[in-house]
Amino acid sequence: MNIPYVVEERPDSGLTNGKLGVWLFLASEVMLFGALFSTYIILRTGAVDWPHGELNVWLGMANTFILIGSSVTMVMAWASLKMHDFGKHRLYLTLTFVLAAVFLVNKYFEYSDHLSRGEGPWHSTFLAIYYTLTGLHGLHIIGGMIVMAYLLGPGAALY
Repeated sequence: MNIPYVVEERPDSGLTNGKLGVWLFLASEVMLFGALFSTYIILRTGAVDWPHGELNVWLGMANTFILIGSSVTMVMAWASLKMHDFGKHRLYLTLTFVLAAVFLVNKYFEYSDHLSRGEGPWHSTFLAIYYTLTGLHGLHIIGGMIVMAYLLGPGAALY
């Protein structure tokens, strides 16, 4: 039995099932994070007092560069795969995995510093939003790392 629209495009959307699934997943991510950022904006604008200097700017800047770098290496992994250059694909995917791990290690140190000072999500509205957004983002990164580990490990022989 053949599953329709796996290879050929659907007539209603012009996409294959796989591409449509990825677009739907991305749309759900945009809605989830959009709702969380909207919540942040509403709480921030309605707050009488908002903390300043709570976060380590240098660590945040380093994590921003790490995330941008991992985005570039992921795009390069995809482009290498499209060009059937499996060696480069594996290299870029490995670099993406390593950058994700470095990001999570930095986030661990940042969380540890806050929690050692008693600044957990219960401490303030700001930290509750901060932990929710960054924690969910961390789970997103861990999910990506699991997929990358599968593609770099035994699953690599499947494609």
